Amino acid sequence: MADKPVEETVATQDVGTPEGAASQMPGQSLQEALDKADQHWNAYLRAVAELDNYRKRAARDVENARQFGVERLAASLLPALDGLELGLEAAAEADATTLAEGQRATFKLLVKALEAAGVKEIDPAGEPFDPERHEAMTTQPAGEAAPNTVLVVIQKGYELNGRLLRPARVVVAAAPQA
Repeated sequence: MADKPVEETVATQDVGTPEGAASQMPGQSLQEALDKADQHWNAYLRAVAELDNYRKRAARDVENARQFGVERLAASLLPALDGLELGLEAAAEADATTLAEGQRATFKLLVKALEAAGVKEIDPAGEPFDPERHEAMTTQPAGEAAPNTVLVVIQKGYELNGRLLRPARVVVAAAPQA
């Protein structure tokens, strides 16, 4: 090593700089690395574009669900609305029995439409009081009923696919006083 000049030794061992690395790599390897970097950059850009498209599509789907989520329910309520309208038109000429039949038919249409939408009626008469599904309006002593049992349903409750929409308003049996 004493035979070589110092400058030449430093130049051949200086691989830490880009110029030194380029002199150590053949031109073809550098081009392959640049091509591979371009491929990775293009794949990155495609992934970013796909993610952006996914976000836009998801936002559009959420907006459509918000706007048109009740479309099926609204469509199933239209026959009940038609029945009510016909009943109002016929009210001046119809007798009470005919009007009552029309109301029953309209009520059945409404119940059917709500059931199709996943709305379930809560009618807890005779069941144990459940504070998560029932709202106690008052208590009343009852000789035959067990304490904390629903005696009377003042207003039925409803739940949508297992989620409470409105609790049933009830009168609860009180424990007999000693």
